[in-house]
Amino acid sequence: MLEVLIAVLVFSLGMIGLAGLLIFAIQSNHVAYLRTQATFLAHNMADRMGANPAGLWAGAYNGNYPVTGTASCATGCTPAQLATYDMQQWSTQLTTFLPAATGNITCSTNGVNVLPDPTQQNRRPPYAGTCTMTLTWSEAGSAGGATQASIDAAKKGQQPHTFEWVFQP
Repeated sequence: MLEVLIAVLVFSLGMIGLAGLLIFAIQSNHVAYLRTQATFLAHNMADRMGANPAGLWAGAYNGNYPVTGTASCATGCTPAQLATYDMQQWSTQLTTFLPAATGNITCSTNGVNVLPDPTQQNRRPPYAGTCTMTLTWSEAGSAGGATQASIDAAKKGQQPHTFEWVFQP
């Protein structure tokens, strides 16, 4: 009887350890998912910015995200209007796919004053301007987004996770 009791105890401890490993694996998988989403969203906005060089180098994409609004380019847009539309679409994606997400984009012409001609939308700028994109989110949330506890923890000084990228659109 004692041998059976010890065997059950050893088996139970093994199962508890296995459950702990399973929980850790699920959490790690979710963290990897959120980081993949952050990378996807960053590349998405970089592509949008690269498709609108006149708006980009005029500073229309610079700022903090998310932004709100209802811009539409159904009937055509100027480069600045397209940038506003892109920012609103990207903000929606940002808040949908990352919990408690914020972002910032800053583009610099690196001192070169030659901007692309707004009438020639596809012409690339003749210099090496760079942009810095920073995404910040909480990885403590569930698959559905940030929990109130994770938002409260972020307010109490726990560091959110950050993705920073310096790139040339």
